[in-house]
Amino acid sequence: MAVAPETAADLVYQIFDLQRAVRCVAVASMRGQETGVALQGVLRFVGEGESRATHLAARLGVSAPVLSRHIADLEEHGLVVRRPDPEDGRAQLVALSEAGAAKLRAIEQQRTATLQGYLQDWSQVDAEETAIILKKLAGSLRDSARAKTAGSTEIIPHA
Repeated sequence: MAVAPETAADLVYQIFDLQRAVRCVAVASMRGQETGVALQGVLRFVGEGESRATHLAARLGVSAPVLSRHIADLEEHGLVVRRPDPEDGRAQLVALSEAGAAKLRAIEQQRTATLQGYLQDWSQVDAEETAIILKKLAGSLRDSARAKTAGSTEIIPHA
């Protein structure tokens, strides 16, 4: 059964409202950090495993030059390392350094604690059901033709 236009419009509003709220949580949880929200997002994707920079750019939905600047900033902070791709010398593989892995764990722990504090009045069941629904929504959006055109957020294993 198709979703009614009014429901789809409400979902669009709620998604944008959620994005704003998540940005506020991210900003609140990153006080005193040398990396901003964008760099933390890149760090998270790099943390999923060594990957070509071009694959990371596609997954993040950013241009190669934008990602290159982010990677350079993270490399300057000692959080990522780059090396030539042995299968294609023109390409680079990007991975977390030990410091980057520790930084990512600290960021995730801090964000988790911040969100736990904000959700003190939620039940465990509400949180679990919300996580399931958000995962389903993200999957539907990711699998849509428009999402594929903009760039997949799927994990692309290094070939």
